[in-house]
Amino acid sequence: MMPDERAARRTALIFASSQSIVGSAAPITISLGGLAGVYLLDTDKSLATAPVTSFMVGTALGAVPAAMLLRRVGHRAGFITGCGISALGGFIATIALFEMSFWLFIAGLFVLGLGASFVQQFRFAAADAAPPAFKARAISFVLAGGVITAILGPQIVIFTSDLLAPVMFAGAFAATMGTALVSAVILSFLPPHRPVSHEEIASQTPARPLGEILRQPTFAVGLLCGVSTFALMSLVMTGAPLAMVGCGFTSEQATLGISWHVMAMFAPSFFTGRLIGYFGRERIVAAGLVMLVGCAIVALSGIELWQFWTALILLGLGWNFGFIGATAMIADCYRPSEKGKVQGVHDLVLFGTVAIASLASGQIYNAWGWEALNWLVFPVTLVCLLALGLLAGLMRRQARVA
Repeated sequence: MMPDERAARRTALIFASSQSIVGSAAPITISLGGLAGVYLLDTDKSLATAPVTSFMVGTALGAVPAAMLLRRVGHRAGFITGCGISALGGFIATIALFEMSFWLFIAGLFVLGLGASFVQQFRFAAADAAPPAFKARAISFVLAGGVITAILGPQIVIFTSDLLAPVMFAGAFAATMGTALVSAVILSFLPPHRPVSHEEIASQTPARPLGEILRQPTFAVGLLCGVSTFALMSLVMTGAPLAMVGCGFTSEQATLGISWHVMAMFAPSFFTGRLIGYFGRERIVAAGLVMLVGCAIVALSGIELWQFWTALILLGLGWNFGFIGATAMIADCYRPSEKGKVQGVHDLVLFGTVAIASLASGQIYNAWGWEALNWLVFPVTLVCLLALGLLAGLMRRQARVA
């Protein structure tokens, strides 16, 4: 094993371990954010998913500042700062539940989202530290940490939601402060920041204008598929707990459904990188999109508990293949001198769209029901599959010319 690959494995392992702990804030927010919104609202329940949207908005708006801070101070100091922001968000959300303040709760989840924007940079940081042949596997290593998140997050919900009774859900959001602290300790094992020397800067290929990078066909299709995959996942997942509780199932059953979903999101990461190396990024993305279609078909077939859970599992699997494949496509489209601005803009677009999807989820569910959320999967996946087909045709023509 080459030394640089060994170091890349160690770095990816640290990020995966940290992701597994601090990343639990996301399933906690997703499974409880909408239910807590219902708890805090007196009248108009259509805003119930607004706290989840606030989390996504925070993740979107924090993307560019997080990338800039990481570039300036390095991974160790920057990511530990992100853990501190997550802890602050958990504190504000807990206080909001004690005060029965819907808007303060939204603010707390916004700050939690800012912290989550640093977590989303883990995959790029692992890829940047890896040699070219190991990039896809490094991304998979990091996302594999989500397997523990899938177990930890819902278990925190189940065992701490009533810990601060009679205030519902406060214990779970208070627990995010502890997970942020543990994650910060893990991240302290990253190597210290080494400033880039003038010689290294001079040796780097000059950065291209952002517009030129975004116009690359592979980047554009990768962004389209990654954003669409994540947005559809957010749309269906955010509405799922509301739909399950609305069909008479308990909040614990809804939380376990999210647990299975998050497990399906991250468990395949142990081998997704190898599959990308064998079949190619675009084929793995296409397979993920087909799984999303399968999710919608199962969800539309009925409202038994097994149908909810099976749909959520397919939703997670589709996200894993689609998102990791799309991220690998994008990771090969920029130079080291361009990574800060490209990664920040990518996550700004990604989580801005995801935030809109999470807010729309509550609105659509209240207006037209669970079925409407799933019918939207079909046209979006069709557009993405057509884009992948056009990209494949373009690449074949370029290969023939070459």
